[in-house]
Amino acid sequence: MKIRGWTQEDVKTIAAIEKRCFGDPWTEEMLGACMQYAWQQLFLAEEDGQVLGYGCLGVLFEDAEILNIAVDTPFRGRGIGETLLRAMHKKAKALGAQRVLLEVRVSNLPAIGLYEKLGYTRYGVREHYYEDGEDAFVMQAGLTE
Repeated sequence: MKIRGWTQEDVKTIAAIEKRCFGDPWTEEMLGACMQYAWQQLFLAEEDGQVLGYGCLGVLFEDAEILNIAVDTPFRGRGIGETLLRAMHKKAKALGAQRVLLEVRVSNLPAIGLYEKLGYTRYGVREHYYEDGEDAFVMQAGLTE
């Protein structure tokens, strides 16, 4: 498996994965727009030409935020999400960030478990954050590795 940046050619595949993974997916246009902003860093996990997962990281000064991360359903449980997160942390730290934040559905126990494994703690709750009314935990981790 290798981690690389997105290309415009990847956006359609990423959008299809996004639809499989989320009830309120980012659109192809939203995903494509990520490439226009210098403060956003894009990550794609790939093996033998197959896109396994992806992430979008925003970095502004001392804070970084995981804006989006997903692993396609057939490839879950193989450490791909952890590999993506570690790559995102490394890039954020290289760009001067001291902590990383994210929002996660309160019902997404597998993701919460992964985040806690990597040192994230719950920082707060955003009530009715998602389109369907579900709350989100705001989680944060220091970038001390």
